[in-house]
Amino acid sequence: QVQLVESGGGLVQAGGSLRLSCAASGRTFGNYAMGWFRQAPGKEREFVAAIRASGASTYYADSVKGRFTISGDNAKNTVYLQMNNLKPEDTAVYYCGLDILRNGAIVSRQSTSYDYWGQGTQVTVSS
Repeated sequence: QVQLVESGGGLVQAGGSLRLSCAASGRTFGNYAMGWFRQAPGKEREFVAAIRASGASTYYADSVKGRFTISGDNAKNTVYLQMNNLKPEDTAVYYCGLDILRNGAIVSRQSTSYDYWGQGTQVTVSS
């Protein structure tokens, strides 16, 4: 099993910044990706960003491109999401997920592809 624990959420004014962390523990995999998703009240969980375990490739939703940066520290088994220039529409519960990339699978933007999830951390951006 894998445990994912998010932290770093909070309340921030529009234009501010937050850095989310996702610490992974438990079973390890050779080929996987880590992703950040978010879910606002009454909406479906949506893709935000993802990174391959190697760190060689990153992926972003158009809505956050240029404002958010995903990165990883393999020594700490931790993935980060640096969020700058936050907007009220970024308000949501943010979840990190782990996607085991079987048989050369590509990194997915679909939440259903992810095998493990954290409990989520609330991000609230006030206007």
